[in-house]
Amino acid sequence: MKKLIALTLVLTSCAFSGAMAGEEPAVTAMEHLRPQAFIDNKLPFSAAVRVGNMLYLSGQIGIATGSNKLVEGGIQAETRQTMDNIKMTVEEYGSDMDHVINCTVFLADIAEWGTFNEVYFTYFKAEKMPARSAFGANGLALGARVEVQCNALIP
Repeated sequence: MKKLIALTLVLTSCAFSGAMAGEEPAVTAMEHLRPQAFIDNKLPFSAAVRVGNMLYLSGQIGIATGSNKLVEGGIQAETRQTMDNIKMTVEEYGSDMDHVINCTVFLADIAEWGTFNEVYFTYFKAEKMPARSAFGANGLALGARVEVQCNALIP
């Protein structure tokens, strides 16, 4: 434990020494990722934002690819489509479901938590489950039952 504390202090000292010497902090480029469908549909957000090797995804709902309509079939069908949309987005921008770090889940009815989880768990390996928060929400976009926002590492 003492070695860990000492290493932390050394690394912290090194990180701040450049700033103290008047050096400019390193700037990481930020890229707003807007597929043509977002531009064509005049959506007021990016599908994701890439900063360094991190992907910050916008919240996803259960709309079918190439559509602005929710899939039919209730919470299970919407969850499956939502997770498919997340999978497609992380893969399109250089990551995968194994590198999803965290997810925030919004459910129109928190009583559907168990049903949501049945589908959600199938998208991740048991040893690579992302950190997660969940909220009951009122008034999700397009009357959705579920919205999920995730962040992923680009390996």
